Amino acid sequence: MKKHNFSAGPCILAPSVLEKAAAAIKNFDNLDLSLVEISHRSKSFVNVMEQAQSLALEHLGLENKGYQALFLQGGASLEFLMVAYNLLQSKAAYLNTGTWSSKAIKEAKMFGEVVEVASSKDGNFNYIPKNFTIPSDVDYFHCTSNNTIFGTQMQEFPETSVPLVCDMSSDIFSRVLDFSKFDLIYAGAQKNMGPAGTTLVVIKESILGKVTRQIPSMLNYKVHIDKDSMFNTPAVFPVYVSMLTLDWLKEIGGVSAIEKLNNEKAELLYTEIDRNELFTGFVANKEDRSPMNATFNLVDDSHKENFDVLWNEAGINGLNGHRSVGGYRASMYNALPIESVQVLVDVMKELERKA
Repeated sequence: MKKHNFSAGPCILAPSVLEKAAAAIKNFDNLDLSLVEISHRSKSFVNVMEQAQSLALEHLGLENKGYQALFLQGGASLEFLMVAYNLLQSKAAYLNTGTWSSKAIKEAKMFGEVVEVASSKDGNFNYIPKNFTIPSDVDYFHCTSNNTIFGTQMQEFPETSVPLVCDMSSDIFSRVLDFSKFDLIYAGAQKNMGPAGTTLVVIKESILGKVTRQIPSMLNYKVHIDKDSMFNTPAVFPVYVSMLTLDWLKEIGGVSAIEKLNNEKAELLYTEIDRNELFTGFVANKEDRSPMNATFNLVDDSHKENFDVLWNEAGINGLNGHRSVGGYRASMYNALPIESVQVLVDVMKELERKA
C-alpha cells in the first residue's frame, strides 16, 4: 500500500501519471525505446515539449496573450539569478516572505539596487506583510506566492505599474488567479507539477530586451524562447511527467476543480488544528495560511514521541517540519487525495484520546 505522502517536495504525483511515466521508461510512444533513450529532437519528444508548453499556458489562461512557456533547468534557485540578469537594469523591488525570497534578494543584489518593500522576518516569516508601497521607478517587483517552509500564502497581489514577477514554485496550478497580472512566473516542477529536474518559466515577451548588459546564452530568456526550450538538451523525463500531470489536471476539470479540492483538504486539516487543544498553528494570521503547506506544532512536546509513532504507523510520510521552524508540515499538493488528509486528522484525534 502506498504511503500518505505529505512531503514538501519532491511532490506526490497522481497514480495515473506514475503509471504512464513508468510505462514510458520501458517503451515510449510505441518506439520500442525508452523515453530516456530517445533523442530530444525526435518528433515524439518535440510533441511532448509542445504539448507541455501549450497545457501550461492553457491552464493559466495565457494563450495568445504574448506569453511564452519555457521548460528550463536549475530550479527556482537559478531563476533567482536569471530574473535579475534579464530584467534588472538599475533597481528592483522585492517582498521578503521567507527563505526563498531571501535567496532571490541575495542574487538580485549582484545586478543592481534592491528595495525590500516589506519583510516578515521579524516574526520568523509567520505572516504575509500588507499595505506596502512599490516604488514606481523600479524595473520590476518580485514576490513569492507560497512559502513552503513557513506555511504562508499570498491571497492578494498588488496592483502596480511595473512588471510583476512571481515565484510560484509551490502553488502553481493550485488556484484560480488572473495570471495576466503577472509578467513573469517561474516554478520548480517538483513542488506541484512533476519530478525534480525542470523549471517552468512563463514570460511575457514584451518585458525582455530592456537591459543593456550582455547576457550569457544559457541565462538569456530570449535565447531559450528562440530555441523552444531546446537550446540545450532538456530534462526529458521531468518535462514528460510534467506534461502528464498537466494533462491529468485538465482531465479532472482544470485549475478551478483542483482549487475546490485543495480548499476542502485545507479546511479539514486546519479545522482540526484549531479544534484540537494539543496542537497549535505556526502562521500568525489565519488569512495568511497556505492550503498547500500547513505548518503546526504540539503545544506540549511531551506528546511528540506518541504522535510520531501514531502517524508513522498510519503510513504517513514526510510530516516533519523544516529545521528552521520545527514541528510538523503537511504539504497538500494537487495530487494528494482528501482521504490522506482524513488519515492525518484521525491520527491527531487519536492522540487527543490517548492524552
